[in-house]
Amino acid sequence: MALLFGFGGLIYVSVLLINAIAVLSEDRFLARIGWGSSSPDPTFGSPQDTQSVKAKIVNLIASVRTLMRIPLILINTLIIVYELVLG
Repeated sequence: MALLFGFGGLIYVSVLLINAIAVLSEDRFLARIGWGSSSPDPTFGSPQDTQSVKAKIVNLIASVRTLMRIPLILINTLIIVYELVLG
């Protein structure tokens, strides 16, 4: 119960949210709601939408999926070991 309000709870919630972002399937979920990043590249001179909130969220999701893959494996393993040992 103490972890719910402490620093441990904050870490657990952060890891769970990052895991949720990392496992979103672009083909099965994001493309269906129009948030896929596989849109055609803009041609030379045409404006690219980088200022909208939707574009920023799509870029954030793609960045988390790319950059956090290996660290998430390690963090999840450490949390599982911690819970098994000190649970």
